[in-house]
Amino acid sequence: MRARMALLVAAVSVLTLVAFLVPLALLVRTVAEDRATLRATADAQSLVTVVGTADTATIRLTVEQLSAESDRPVTVFLPDGTVLGAPAPRTPAVALAARGQSLTAESGRGREVVIAVQGRPDGTGVIRTVVPPAELTAGVTRSWLVLALLGVLLVLIGLAVADRLAHTLVRPIGELSAVSHRLANAELDARVTPAGPPELREVAGALNHLAGRIQVLLVQEREEVADLSHRLRTPLTALRLEAESLRDPEDAARVTAAVDGLERAVTGLIRQARWRAPTAGAAGCDAAAVVAERVAFWSVLAEDTGRAVTLDVAPGPLPVGVPADELAAAVDALLGNVFAHTPDGTAFAVRLVAEAGRAVLSVADEGPGMPPGTLDRGASTAGSTGLGLDIARRAAQAGGGRLTLHASPPGGTEVRLELGPPRS
Repeated sequence: MRARMALLVAAVSVLTLVAFLVPLALLVRTVAEDRATLRATADAQSLVTVVGTADTATIRLTVEQLSAESDRPVTVFLPDGTVLGAPAPRTPAVALAARGQSLTAESGRGREVVIAVQGRPDGTGVIRTVVPPAELTAGVTRSWLVLALLGVLLVLIGLAVADRLAHTLVRPIGELSAVSHRLANAELDARVTPAGPPELREVAGALNHLAGRIQVLLVQEREEVADLSHRLRTPLTALRLEAESLRDPEDAARVTAAVDGLERAVTGLIRQARWRAPTAGAAGCDAAAVVAERVAFWSVLAEDTGRAVTLDVAPGPLPVGVPADELAAAVDALLGNVFAHTPDGTAFAVRLVAEAGRAVLSVADEGPGMPPGTLDRGASTAGSTGLGLDIARRAAQAGGGRLTLHASPPGGTEVRLELGPPRS
């Protein structure tokens, strides 16, 4: 923007100066020519009295003195054909002046000034002098140079003023852009200091108001989600009491473990929903331990539904840049999809390996497969919320990885979850 404003000012300045300086330069040249012509005419007219009344010898002496003083050729043509002074041909201008008409004419040697002298008893005499081109343009080059330098100076001053004015516009716009990018990066405490013209100040105030409203609305939304999640603790408590009242110790332990896992998930949801400042350090966990623990949890349900589970976990520790609760939620979402979208008795395999400095978790089943669009948030074909794979996808993105969906060799579905190492 600054460059375009400077270019605009430069173009306008140059056009204005050209429109002003070109006529002025032509005027300077015309004035110089007229000044030299007037000077030559005045010198020639000083001979009128002498040529009209004196004898030939006096006229010759006077002409020679004037030529020496003015450094300009002067010639006198007498009516009897005598030519005094600098030798010169009888030009058409001289012939016209011999008829009694004084004039100025252009010639190849300069500007020719001829004056008719009447009153001589033998006829009309003619005084002729020539102004050379050097005298006609004396001082013009220097004047043009001064005008050119003045024009360049004015353009530079205009560019400097335009640059300062553009800076007062560009700087507030740059601050608005920087603050908008910070807001896009979830730095909701970013604010811009209003500066510049009134219009930009109004935009800055509107952006600050928008950021404040976003922060307030986001806090309210998170609080509502947290309150809703908190209400789940009451039925969880009742479910825990029911589990403890079971007579079979194994059933009681299994149900209690399920309730504990659900309560951890609810607690994590409440903690994430609450508005808080970002932690200084990057969170991480051991992917091998988390995956092994969650597969062991789901293995009980797999045994009850007749599903064969194959687990292949690389030796730990295998650190990844995702908190343990988020990775556990992602693994639960992937395994839960296997139970939700495949019939009982469908086998599945869980594999965790390290590839190129990343942890790659794959969950492959031998079911009917998932249709296209399953990775879209809210997409579901089993009557669920359709948020399971989206939870895993966001966990992968938070860990610097990605979530992909493939067809497994037996004809089912393979979901690959790639996670990067913890950020330093």
